[in-house]
Amino acid sequence: MSNSLSDEAVLAAKVYEELHVPALFQQFAPIVVSTAQISPGQRVLDVACGTGILARTVVSTVTDAGPVTGLDQSPGMLAIARQLAPSIDWLEGAAESLPFADNSFDTVVSQFGLMFFQNRPSALREMVRVLAPGGRIVVAVWDALINSQAYPDEVDILQRLAGQAAADALRAPFILGNSDHVSALLADAGAAFVEVVPHNGTARFPNIKTMVEADLRGWLPAMGVQLNEAQIALILNEAERVLNRFKVAGGQVEFAAPALIARGIKV
Repeated sequence: MSNSLSDEAVLAAKVYEELHVPALFQQFAPIVVSTAQISPGQRVLDVACGTGILARTVVSTVTDAGPVTGLDQSPGMLAIARQLAPSIDWLEGAAESLPFADNSFDTVVSQFGLMFFQNRPSALREMVRVLAPGGRIVVAVWDALINSQAYPDEVDILQRLAGQAAADALRAPFILGNSDHVSALLADAGAAFVEVVPHNGTARFPNIKTMVEADLRGWLPAMGVQLNEAQIALILNEAERVLNRFKVAGGQVEFAAPALIARGIKV
């Protein structure tokens, strides 16, 4: 990777940490940790850790937390994670081929990453493989798009003004929003006593422009969709009109962002 690409990756990760983590992801980290029932001293692996909000929450909320490892494929995300929590062991790697021996961890967690794994069944089998017998696997995914509030409207805007590829890129985070499907994935991977529980969440962005531009300039390019400046201006203008009903005091944007949290045990 060239220095310029590396700088861009770190900048993108910094924006992700400063915007998307507080707006969307941070609220679910304590729920995942609680669902995992992590005990003092347990070895914990966070798969697809991003900038590390879930791993950091384990360290900050579990009394006498054991060793915590975060794994992600993005060097940029890991660079920010290391800056924020140098005591955690951050590793670059793929979920489908975890660089750990069998039975290496007491708990394996993953928050909003499963949707994007190249091979979800393989990744989940790997996560179960590295669990010690009796260990828990906990995975969070977004609920179905229709159960969110503002994102269906934004998807519709993209469909109308930018086309199918752009709309599909924004649909992608919601593709596992089905409890039965998620439960079957974990069971097929070897987890027992699987349960999937819906949890309400609230997305909070500073304003409509910030929310939508983050998707247009950050998320869509990451999914291989590049829009020109004329398209971006048109979409932002339409978003101000369509998403206005989600504004609250001060111009902030708030809307429902529900998730599904699945737990299983290795027997």
